[in-house]
Amino acid sequence: MQFRTMRRSRQLLSHEESEAVLKRGSHGILACLGDGDYPYAVPLNYVYYDGKIFLHSAKEGHKVDAILHHPKVSFTVVDEDTIIGKEYTSYFRSVIVFGKASIAEGRAWKDAFLAMADKYCASQPIAERIEKVETCSQALIIVIEIEHCTGKEAVEYVRAKSDTALSC
Repeated sequence: MQFRTMRRSRQLLSHEESEAVLKRGSHGILACLGDGDYPYAVPLNYVYYDGKIFLHSAKEGHKVDAILHHPKVSFTVVDEDTIIGKEYTSYFRSVIVFGKASIAEGRAWKDAFLAMADKYCASQPIAERIEKVETCSQALIIVIEIEHCTGKEAVEYVRAKSDTALSC
């Protein structure tokens, strides 16, 4: 599939900047094709690990059914969103990935679950995190194999970077 090119290419984030957004984000919006072919979008915690997006989920429900029926999804992370009322705009930075979702199993499940525990529960002892992962039987891990990734930021951020580069 040929993905669209971004209309305002000047605002395009580099691959490294997009990856940084994915690494530091705490939640994103998973969008998939839901019941009756209606879009279904749900906010979720995630971890960007090994070049993929991993999501924690219950073993059954709307999103699991949707993914099993139609694995093509998108996932959006908003890194920055500051409303500037006097300018009638917002200063933003976000990334959207497109890919195919599936259920992680075996070693991939364990590694992703531990990466998620490391990200969100870093204050807990590592031995405790490992034990929680080893003994959990209720969680499903969804993996998104990224096929396309685009990051974009407000033109004001682009200008600020340009001004900084010129002043060096």
